[in-house]
Amino acid sequence: MIKNLNPECIWRNFHTLTQIPRPSGHLEKVQQFLLDFAKEAGVEAFKDPAGNIVMRKPATPGLENNKGIILQAHMDMVPQKSPDSTHNFETDPIEAYLDEEGWVRAKGTTLGADDGLGVAAIMAVMEDKTLKHGPVEGLITADEETGMYGANDLPADELHSDILLNLDSETWGKFVIGSAGGVNITSTLDYQEVETDGTDAALRFTIKGLRGGHSGLEIHEGRANANKLMVRFVREAVAECEARLASWHGGNMRNAIPFQAQVVLTMPQENVQAVKELMEEWKAVFVDEYKGIENGIEFYAEEVETPKTEVPEPIQDNLIDAIYAAHDGVVRMIPAYPDVVETSSNLAIIDIEGGKSLIKILARSSRETTKDYITEMLTSCFSMAGMKVETGGDYGGWDPNPNSPLLHKLLAIYKEQNGEDGIIQIDHAGLECSIILGKYPHLDVVSMGPTLRSPHTTNERALVATVEPFWKLLTKILEG
Repeated sequence: MIKNLNPECIWRNFHTLTQIPRPSGHLEKVQQFLLDFAKEAGVEAFKDPAGNIVMRKPATPGLENNKGIILQAHMDMVPQKSPDSTHNFETDPIEAYLDEEGWVRAKGTTLGADDGLGVAAIMAVMEDKTLKHGPVEGLITADEETGMYGANDLPADELHSDILLNLDSETWGKFVIGSAGGVNITSTLDYQEVETDGTDAALRFTIKGLRGGHSGLEIHEGRANANKLMVRFVREAVAECEARLASWHGGNMRNAIPFQAQVVLTMPQENVQAVKELMEEWKAVFVDEYKGIENGIEFYAEEVETPKTEVPEPIQDNLIDAIYAAHDGVVRMIPAYPDVVETSSNLAIIDIEGGKSLIKILARSSRETTKDYITEMLTSCFSMAGMKVETGGDYGGWDPNPNSPLLHKLLAIYKEQNGEDGIIQIDHAGLECSIILGKYPHLDVVSMGPTLRSPHTTNERALVATVEPFWKLLTKILEG
């Protein structure tokens, strides 16, 4: 059982969290759970107007004059599951287990260590009566994964501390002092469906088995995007085999690289074999192009009942062209830090069926001018297809402060405890620090955490060996 791992105080609380449903957008159960936990632990707690849970623990006697520290994490998790999983994220617990290599994983779903381990660490601090610390506030934010709504709506007079320690970074020994901003780009178009030819056949094409991944942390690895693979095949099937688009469903989270897409095409009966052969040709291309990156690509066709309606041909062609043209992946690296992505976009979700088309993209950048550039690029692309384009959830980047007193104290303790130097890092993944700093500009801010890999995918895992040293550093920094 993972609740018996060391340090027990974190793993026990994390195990309890795995039993509480908490997908983004459905947080009522975990919010009540955290309030009940705080009451039992004997600390002040409340839910603010944004749905965040705030906990407050007074200083240990004699340390009342220490600077107050905010420990911050987010309560929601990305709900991804394997194609054969029957898991219901709104009702079912996560089934976590320890593998043979020392990683905690989940059976067929995301694990929720992003950012459940951060929440569990806050819980451990709040319930421990033996720790020495100054004033401590726990800020557990709502719906970080879908738009950082809890941080965006955080009241500007709610927190009273001078230091913010974000617990949402994912490589132990790396201390994050800057991150990218982001914006959601949503394109929609309603259309009048047309009837299919009654003699046409229909095939459902599925691309799956891709690695997917975090659209910030892993966008630079060149992983395949299921929507972008699919459009290459669909465009040629339409052009060469008289295929018509009936529906398209790919991806389900704006901040996750889509690992699966399904399209239904209709076509004349005599062209069915040609379309299947075309699919096999494209499958061979994809396997060759992504050799060494994607090792499990599946691309197959299934015969289905011919739908009664499909997308009108002019609209179909415009949508396919826009999906084909839309940028996906890295746009630019940071010139001063050539190993760090500056600007990127993730063609995350496509839903086309029943007279409605929806395309969602998350664009990120640590530079506002290039974030504006990629936003306008994508807006222009989908506007030319006749779609209505809206942006939302815009948040700025977190400007690094290499002179942070908190950073230098963390680095000194890390070296003393671990016998090596910590690494200062700027992340392309978005963190709530920039938003909170916008409301509390006096804060000294650093982000850290134990090692996680492949968050936002069913391969998400947490390295057990990094959690104990993370806890040792956390408790030491609380002493002031």
